Amino acid sequence: MNDVLNQTVEILQNTTSEILANLPAFGFALVIYFIGYRLSKPIANGVENILERANRSQSLRLIVKRLVRWTVVILALLLASTIALPGLEPAELISLLGIGSVAIGFAFRDIFENFLAGILILFTEPFKIGDQIIADSYEGTVEDIQIRATMLRTYDNRRVVIPNSDLFTDSVTVNTAYAYRRSEYDVGIGYNDNIEAAQDLCLRVMSDIEGVLDNPAPDTFMTEMGDSAVVFRVRWWTDPQIGSVLKVQNKVLRTIKNRLTEEGFDIPYPIRTVYVNNQS
Repeated sequence: MNDVLNQTVEILQNTTSEILANLPAFGFALVIYFIGYRLSKPIANGVENILERANRSQSLRLIVKRLVRWTVVILALLLASTIALPGLEPAELISLLGIGSVAIGFAFRDIFENFLAGILILFTEPFKIGDQIIADSYEGTVEDIQIRATMLRTYDNRRVVIPNSDLFTDSVTVNTAYAYRRSEYDVGIGYNDNIEAAQDLCLRVMSDIEGVLDNPAPDTFMTEMGDSAVVFRVRWWTDPQIGSVLKVQNKVLRTIKNRLTEEGFDIPYPIRTVYVNNQS
């Protein structure tokens, strides 16, 4: 019993001595890591400023800034580790962490796929922060493009987190990719009405509404001679933001309906004729 107690005390003494002997190295390692951590932010900001002067997009600047900062922090951590543990080389530390193992590689396969997809999205820029997109069944405004996923804010104020690999491999509709966006609607009038007069009226209505662009100009053309109505399509262009699209659409359709009614045009309902054969 005494031998075991003596051995335990000896181990504790040796451990304490080693810790005290290496205490300056641990302190220096902490200082190195602290300096690297504090320098990571200004270095990342400097890289961001360089990209901004090069007219790179906000999303690309943001992701490069994050990558640079984390790279500096990791390098500071590796340097501090080699100072605190002189016998441990960075390669051995990486091996110890298991970063190069096959098992970890499979476990983090999805993370790496999303990481690479995020980098490609940021460099190719199919969409940017602030764009309004449709991805699968989700539609909204891109709030952030991170390394793993893209944050989408829906129009009813919910956040959707979409993996970057899904956005890179699947179809994405970018509603704000261009400077203007077209809307259209089919209008039906009676067969006894003057189709040219109705179309001219709709063109004047659209041209007078605030928010409808003059270039490209609104237009209209006949599309169908239906069972109960002559149908023509009206088309107009607006700012691509969904708020502008819906606001102008409301004005256009409301004004067209009221003006057609005021001018005496018939807006017919579907009519079905039923014949009753009385054989009695």
